[in-house]
Amino acid sequence: MKQFYNLITQKFYYLFTSIIIFLMIMGLFVANPQYHHFGAGMILHICLVAVLSICLLLYPKHETHLFRIVIILICAAYFYTLFFLYSETWSTFIFLCFIPAISILFFDSKLFYFSLVLNSILIFLLFGFFSLNKQTSFYTYIKMDLLGNLMNFIASQVMLFFIFYLASARIKKQQMYYEQIQQTERLKTTGQLAAAVAHEIRNPLTVVKGFLQLFEKDASLSEGFKKNFSLMIDEINTAEHVISQFLTIAKPDKDKRMETVDVAVVLQSVTDLLKSYGLLHDNHIELKVVEDCLIAVNVIELKQLVINLIKNAIEASKVGDTVHVKTEKVKNEVEIQITDDGNGMSEEVIKSLGTPFYSLKSKGTGLGLMICYNIVEKYNGTIQFISSIDKGTTVVVRFPYHHI
Repeated sequence: MKQFYNLITQKFYYLFTSIIIFLMIMGLFVANPQYHHFGAGMILHICLVAVLSICLLLYPKHETHLFRIVIILICAAYFYTLFFLYSETWSTFIFLCFIPAISILFFDSKLFYFSLVLNSILIFLLFGFFSLNKQTSFYTYIKMDLLGNLMNFIASQVMLFFIFYLASARIKKQQMYYEQIQQTERLKTTGQLAAAVAHEIRNPLTVVKGFLQLFEKDASLSEGFKKNFSLMIDEINTAEHVISQFLTIAKPDKDKRMETVDVAVVLQSVTDLLKSYGLLHDNHIELKVVEDCLIAVNVIELKQLVINLIKNAIEASKVGDTVHVKTEKVKNEVEIQITDDGNGMSEEVIKSLGTPFYSLKSKGTGLGLMICYNIVEKYNGTIQFISSIDKGTTVVVRFPYHHI
C-alpha cells in the first residue's frame, strides 16, 4: 500500500512538474518581445528554464536539503531575470513576492526562512536602487508608488509567514497524532499477543521448573548434575520474568487505585533504593527536586516507571558518570528529567524505542520501556527522549499537575 501511495505521489509530482515546464517554455516563445531580437537576455532566460527544468525532474531522486537550496536559488534567479528582462510587465513583480512560497512545498522550515530572508534582502536592495535612480523610464508601475509597493511586498511576506507557520504547526500535530496511533497499535498488538500466549507458556514452564527443583534436591545425583539443574531453573526464571512483563501490559488494571502523589517523595525513595545499584559501576545519582509537584497516579506504577528509566540511565552511563534526576513544575504539568552522559542514540533508534523486543542491551527484551510508555499514556502524560550520538540522553516525562 505504501509503495502504491508513493507511486501515485510521484506520478502527480511529475505531472505537476511537466505543466510548470510547459508553461515556462510557452513563456519563452509565445508573445515574447525578446524573441525577435535574440540577445544575451534571451539566452540567459533559455538557460535558466533548462537548468530549472532539469533540477525539478531530478529532485525526486535527490531529496536533500542542499539540492532544495539549489532549486530555490535557481527559481530566484529565474524570477529576477524575468523581472529585469520584461520591465513593463507588472506580473513579474508578483512572482518576486512569492518566491518564499516555493519552499513551503518542500515542508522545510530552514529552507523557508532562508528564502524569506534572501528575498527580503534582494527586494530592499532593488527598491533602494529605484529610489536612487529616478531618471529611468522603466518600472513606472513601481516608481509611481514606491512606498506603497514596498508595503505590499512586506504584507505579502508576512502573509506567507503566517501560512507557513499555521501549516507547519498543523503538520507537527498530525505527526504527533500519528506517533501516538503507532504507539497505541504497538500496545494493542503486544497485549493481544500476551493474552493469547503468556498463560499457555507459563503452565508448562511451571511444570518443568517443579521437576527441575525436585531433581536439584535429589541426594543421589552428583553436584555436576545439580549445577546444570540450577542453570536451567535460572533460565526458566528469566522466561517467567518476560512473561510477567507481557502480562503487565495485557492484563486489565482498573482495580489499581489512583492517589495524589508527590513526585519529589517518590523520586527520593527510588533514588535511595537505586544508589547501591549505581555504585556497582561507580555511578552516582544526583537528585534535584521541587516541592508541590503533585500528580494523580498509582504510586506503585509511578515507582515502576521511574525505576526502569533510572536503571536504563545507569546502565547507559560510563564508569564514574553521574545520573542527574530532577523534577519541577512547568505551567500546568509536572516534569521529570533523567539525564545520563552515555553514548547517546540516533533519531532512528529513538523512533524504535518502546517497540516489543527492541533493546540496546545484549540481553534486553524492550518490554521494560514499553511498560513505561503504557504507564505514561494511562495517566495522560507524555514521554520524550532527547539524545544524540556521544552526547548522552535526557528522558523527559510529563504528567498533568493535580490540584488538591
